[in-house]
Amino acid sequence: MRFGFDIDDTLIDLRRHAFSLYNQTFHQTLSMDVFEQIKRVEIHEPFGLTDEAGYEAWKAHLEAIYFTTCPSFPYAKETLQQLVADGHEVFYITARPKEYCARSKAWMKEQGYPIAEGHFFCGMEDAEKIATIQTLQLDVYVDDKPTVLRTLKDVQTLSIIRDQAYNRDETWTRLTDWREFLTLVNQYKKS
Repeated sequence: MRFGFDIDDTLIDLRRHAFSLYNQTFHQTLSMDVFEQIKRVEIHEPFGLTDEAGYEAWKAHLEAIYFTTCPSFPYAKETLQQLVADGHEVFYITARPKEYCARSKAWMKEQGYPIAEGHFFCGMEDAEKIATIQTLQLDVYVDDKPTVLRTLKDVQTLSIIRDQAYNRDETWTRLTDWREFLTLVNQYKKS
């Protein structure tokens, strides 16, 4: 089978990592309970930032957010390693800016993610991911953003949403624990 994965907030816990960095930068001690209550992708509001200031803060922190100690979600890396060991193809499709593509790929490899040559796609807007997904003829695609998954509604690809506070109103097949991933896929194959 051919599997596609978004990276940020799907395989790695990027927003939580950024929230911790913001706590340091803005000399705050906001709890992770506050983080869990954020019902949008952007994390700046609890820090008292406007959308414009939040956008600028995100841009100013991108290096630290992308390339420091951002953790993987538990069992995400191991799940992808198992898929490759079982003979499946794994593709990465991220909307990270083009100027960060090479470093993002290298960083993911350093973290232990199995990345075959030609299987890492980067530098596109969320709405542009569908073209890559269709070209690759993916059987399964996992992302955290409902806006991306909505573009796939007429495609044969099984769309799975990686659970986040901002997407809990959505009805896609939901992944809350990476140990459940293969079970979700096997249920789909049987239906």
